[in-house]
Amino acid sequence: MGDMTDPTPPQDPLSEFDRTFAVMEEKRGGRDRRRMQGKSPTGVDRRKSDRRQSRQAEGRERYLDMVKRERTLFLEQGVSRSTEQLLDMAGAVSESEQGEEGVRDRATGDQLRSVLPVQTWLPIGIHLIGLADGILKIASLNDLNDRQLETLKSAVLRSRFRIDKIMVEMWDRGELLETLRSVHDLSADRCEKTLSLWLGDTDNGLLLNQFQRDMLAEALQMRASDIHLVQDSIADSPNWIKYRIDGDLIPMHLLPSEAMARLTTLLKRDAGLNFGDRVTPKDGRFGFMWQGRSIDVRVAAGPQGQDGEKLTLRLLDRAALKGFDELFRRHPDVADHLASLLAPEIKGGGGLILLSGPTGSGKTTTLYACVQQIDRRRKHVLSIEDPIEYELRYATQWQVRPGMKGGEFPDLIRAAMRHDPDYIIIGEMRDADTVETSLRAAESGHTVISTVHADTALQTFERLRSLMPVARERSSTFTLSQQVRAILNQRLVRTLCQGCAHHTIAGDFLKPEELAEFGFSGEEKIRTHNSAGCDLCNRTGITGRTLLLDAILITLGPGQRNAIYEALLDNVHKMAHEEGVIVHTRKEGLIDLVLSGLVDPKSALSYMES
Repeated sequence: MGDMTDPTPPQDPLSEFDRTFAVMEEKRGGRDRRRMQGKSPTGVDRRKSDRRQSRQAEGRERYLDMVKRERTLFLEQGVSRSTEQLLDMAGAVSESEQGEEGVRDRATGDQLRSVLPVQTWLPIGIHLIGLADGILKIASLNDLNDRQLETLKSAVLRSRFRIDKIMVEMWDRGELLETLRSVHDLSADRCEKTLSLWLGDTDNGLLLNQFQRDMLAEALQMRASDIHLVQDSIADSPNWIKYRIDGDLIPMHLLPSEAMARLTTLLKRDAGLNFGDRVTPKDGRFGFMWQGRSIDVRVAAGPQGQDGEKLTLRLLDRAALKGFDELFRRHPDVADHLASLLAPEIKGGGGLILLSGPTGSGKTTTLYACVQQIDRRRKHVLSIEDPIEYELRYATQWQVRPGMKGGEFPDLIRAAMRHDPDYIIIGEMRDADTVETSLRAAESGHTVISTVHADTALQTFERLRSLMPVARERSSTFTLSQQVRAILNQRLVRTLCQGCAHHTIAGDFLKPEELAEFGFSGEEKIRTHNSAGCDLCNRTGITGRTLLLDAILITLGPGQRNAIYEALLDNVHKMAHEEGVIVHTRKEGLIDLVLSGLVDPKSALSYMES
């Protein structure tokens, strides 16, 4: 197949259609411009925006020469990888990720396919190429009528993308068919049918393999992070397959015990596990291709009941990882502070960046976003993880080997300092030895980034102090007060579907005491959850989750940190009032999300209480 980056110049058979929508969009644009009058960004805002755009541009250029040489070598070895694919694997921010949250005018084909309802584009035989500057580019097997184009455009608009026109690129038919086969994985739409056929003939290995693939494809299309399978031999026990979507477990498929046993055996075999052992907890992994990209599946197996088994599959899709500025889009000052700590000009200053929160709060995603921000072309990044979840291009990754001599976190941290690292990434601080060696690594001039379980940013200090040996608590606390640069405690908050959320006034929806909690007058325009949902959100009213931060940024130099040390020894809450300590509270973030129409205020209240 030819290079899709330089397609045949497109023809535009949609002039009348485009003119009609151009008039509509011009009217809407006029209203938007009137609303924005008097709200132009200040000079400081513009400078911050310029810095973020500069960071993104540098991220694209940073690895370009390396990627081009790698692509040449891969082609000589018969491996086909585009420049964009290699840049994405390196973690460079693509242009489609740039821009402000809300209405976007850029998106890749993969991003569009993950958001738009499949019934709006799959039946009409089109390939979504991408959206740029409000122009949606597609390739079509057949001529499209105005009604089909209007339906497609309506879905794009309701999905919070700005679209001014649709451009149909003329592709060679054979080339387009090959692209449709390689990119448009239709497995997710036939999962129930395949399951029905297989349950009618459970000895059919081909149907079993097809259902496994269809199940994985369905889960990915539904944005599932995990798949839970329970195999129980007791006759009246349910054998459910459940998907974790936006933090909730959704029961999807119910299988007979014998069929579930065959499926779990296949999954364990693919993951390289002993499928005859149902007693010993074990871990493995395997990969498969979906929509033209490689998906890594991490498999954890353990006993269930008397003679059953529980499997949990973690789906690791690198394309789902968010870039640095995309992740911190609603927290630009946090992004700027972290970017300065991760800048290639910083050398020898050391420091500790901590990411805290409960399990499933996105700490690993933030950790990888920070690593992607580092210039790994010029600096040596060494990560110590248990387990390694994503491949980090141009970085050294070490897997922790529990129980093996020299394979624990503290052993590997000590060994890492002999490999000339600039940044040491530690998967998790979970014991006293790991905390001590991490503090020593930061004190010796390395920038250390790690995660720890804690409920708030301030509690993160107390959690670390609880892990310190009593004999060295004061000295370790002093080192902590000197080396900590930022603490980010985070949660993931479910966001409302922007296509179907109800619009209302705060005073009509919230009680007086709830208005007081937010500090609202009652006249604010808000959005609330539509439990009936729509086709964009799979009838749930929810599309994805967003980051909610409780952060402490410390800008003081080493000679100005005595007050922080004293606060850690006496009352950690005193630190929040020190000059040079910037605090972002969870409540501030929730108010911003509610006013932006991203979060239901009732849900926001529950997060304030947690």
